[in-house]
Amino acid sequence: MKPLWTGAIGFGLVNIPVKLFSATESSNLDLDMLDKKDHSHIRFMRVNEKTGKEVKWENIVKGFMINDKYVLLDDKDFEKANAVKTKLIEISDFVNADEINSAYYETPYYLQPDKSGSRPYALLREALIKTKKVGIASFVMRNRENLAILRAQDDVIILNRIRFAEEIRPTAELELPKKSTIKAAELKMAITLINQLSGAFNIEKYKDTYSAQLMKFIKAKAKGKAVPAPHMKVVHSKTQDLMEQLKASLDSKKKKAS
Repeated sequence: MKPLWTGAIGFGLVNIPVKLFSATESSNLDLDMLDKKDHSHIRFMRVNEKTGKEVKWENIVKGFMINDKYVLLDDKDFEKANAVKTKLIEISDFVNADEINSAYYETPYYLQPDKSGSRPYALLREALIKTKKVGIASFVMRNRENLAILRAQDDVIILNRIRFAEEIRPTAELELPKKSTIKAAELKMAITLINQLSGAFNIEKYKDTYSAQLMKFIKAKAKGKAVPAPHMKVVHSKTQDLMEQLKASLDSKKKKAS
């Protein structure tokens, strides 16, 4: 597995050399884009807007326009802007994980220490586990500053990119119901239903079933089989009464358990 970034974790005056690896992989089917007429592959080309000719990757540069003129930038220029942030994941604070709104979470990565950083890496990992804290850090990857949290899980330190506050839209423009619209009896029954459905979280329990179902459909279609479109079943459609719907939900759960 190839690292996406190499540098170090800055933990006080301790620097821990690390490599950053992707922690995720897609479970989606790899579908090709085709021309409807003859099923030829669709290619995405980098084209010069003046000549209309394709440009090779090695001939593409990045630039920023100032006063109608481009200032060209290469990889070294991005490092010169802030050499520390391009090579250091600097921990600035430690907080409780449950203080971070889930809306801020983005992409997870694994951090692996270089041999010279094994001992301080293990020290930080165990300290995070003991204190039940996560570290707030910032670093630059792919020419962009990232905010992140560092948390320990089993033997690994996971870096989770999180969004900046200005990237989260305010809810003021949404039309949301007031708390006063809920009756006490309805709330009590809804809490009962939540408690009845509650249990320990186990990620292995949840599977990407849609990809498997889509593959099944593709194979059936390849054999020329006609697959009827399923009709979505609307639960509790007989009544619009919220209390009746909640009672039916509780009764349904009891029947499954028995």
